[in-house]
Amino acid sequence: QELEGKKGETGGISSDVRTLLRKKKVPLQKSQKFLREWEKEGKAQQKKGNGSCPKEEEGEGRTEPNRWEPQILLGSLVTETWREERERKCKRLDLRGKMILAPLTTVGNLPFRRLCCKMGVDVTVSEMAMASSILEGKTSELALLKRHADEKIYGIQVAGGYPDVMTKCAEFLDLYADCDFVDINMGCPLEALHQKGAGCFLMMKERRLEGVVRGMSSVMRTPLTIKMRTAFMDKERTAHLLVPKLKEWGVQSMALHGRTAKQRYTKCADWAYISTCARAAAASCASSSSSSSSSASPVEGVVPLAGNGDVFSFEDAERGFEEHGASAVMVGRGALIKPWIFTEIKERRHWDISASERLDVIKDYVKFGLEHWGSDDRGIASTRRFLLEWLSFLHRYIPVGLLERVPQHINWRPPPFVGRSDLETKLASPLVKDWIEISEMFLGPIPQGFSFIPKHKSNAYNPQHIAALEQASNVTSSGLQPEKEGVVGGG
Repeated sequence: QELEGKKGETGGISSDVRTLLRKKKVPLQKSQKFLREWEKEGKAQQKKGNGSCPKEEEGEGRTEPNRWEPQILLGSLVTETWREERERKCKRLDLRGKMILAPLTTVGNLPFRRLCCKMGVDVTVSEMAMASSILEGKTSELALLKRHADEKIYGIQVAGGYPDVMTKCAEFLDLYADCDFVDINMGCPLEALHQKGAGCFLMMKERRLEGVVRGMSSVMRTPLTIKMRTAFMDKERTAHLLVPKLKEWGVQSMALHGRTAKQRYTKCADWAYISTCARAAAASCASSSSSSSSSASPVEGVVPLAGNGDVFSFEDAERGFEEHGASAVMVGRGALIKPWIFTEIKERRHWDISASERLDVIKDYVKFGLEHWGSDDRGIASTRRFLLEWLSFLHRYIPVGLLERVPQHINWRPPPFVGRSDLETKLASPLVKDWIEISEMFLGPIPQGFSFIPKHKSNAYNPQHIAALEQASNVTSSGLQPEKEGVVGGG
């Protein structure tokens, strides 16, 4: 019962295991064996003059002393270690033709993933969890690992920049978590994560990346996947060079966001380059299929690349499959703005969803939120907070019946508009006060002193225009009347 948690939820980590994590007493023998061999190989290469011992690195991302980084790729060192066991026991993962909900920090929580499952998504991925925090037994991080029974194919995404932390985390997840695959975050554009050697920064450290991938794939029966961007810097795209190597090292499926880390979410996603990487992935599969059985990968023959970026209609998804050669399509911000995009893709139509139907979608989210976080004061506060975070995206949807050109594109900057009903107009409001009023329809009045500022700031709208609207409405950025006693600003 402790592991089951709320109704329909699995993957919770028991208090006994959390205690073992905090005391660093969880037995992770496979990881320790891999890391010993990896360090031994690094030292051997240094003695031969082919490598060097890097200076000890500082930063919050380190939970272990730094390891030797061999200057040569590790070849058969790891692949032979557990080859027989992996070929016999490793699960197979085939995401071809699937619609995948991208891992979304904060807003990609379990209630939102349940909502997307109801709308028709095939594959869901957890919010990003830090590998070091999982190994430290942090309750908030372990809570991110939970899944719901509605999630038929579910993956856990972890972030980290070093083989020791990531390998141990992988073995722990293989032993204790309930998931169908583990995903490496190599696409996050946040500088705070790059300073820890993780996220998209890992694309610049190929030897370290090899250690991470080989280590994780060696200690798990659970399939390993990776999500990345086209490159770290804007000058040169590098993902197509990594695609065949990642498959050789043990990755079963890849997702590629068609932007660099420095671009963040500006400009349009480069689907032409995604096509290049899809061809590289197909070529690597053909190469492995033609190789001898003695050196074949346990995941040979799988077309492993999913395209991600600016998918906002069923036409966008079909172009990804048919014109750009993606084996699957991943949707991120498009699902936040209109979660019914998965229904549109499955039914190949533009859904002119009414305001009352959209309100029912919000009602479902609130229901799932109260089931997950609880219906007490604390649960209601959590549900309200995450609902408001989601509404900061949801309001960007433009009803199909109001469009001059169909479909809407995700990078459009629409002017303010009046909907076909008062409710439709309120749902399109960029003002926090209106989002709060929507939350009060389901969760009751806000407590005194409540304030909210969205965690995710979007580039979709002109901030000066929103400030003018707020001033005209006589509200602060927290969405509250400034003259109201007992109210404080900030978030």
